[in-house]
Amino acid sequence: MSERFFLYDDLENTKTRFVSFMGDNTRFDLAIVQSDRHYGKQIVLDLQGSRFAIIGEDDLKEEGYLEYAFQLSEEDAEELRSFLYEIL
Repeated sequence: MSERFFLYDDLENTKTRFVSFMGDNTRFDLAIVQSDRHYGKQIVLDLQGSRFAIIGEDDLKEEGYLEYAFQLSEEDAEELRSFLYEIL
């Protein structure tokens, strides 16, 4: 068996928030993970769509970012963006 070469193996304390809400067209089931690891950004996991992204306020301002990361329509991404602005 070959040796493993870890790039890192850190243990991090996190705070996780589970949120579910219904938008106009879709339901959002999210896990939002907060730690010191990503320079103030949070890991947002879409539990239904099996997608995630590391998101900060700057990412919310980037056009098309949520649409791409979570494979959402513009309308659904705007609902998610509005919610994330409130909590980030």
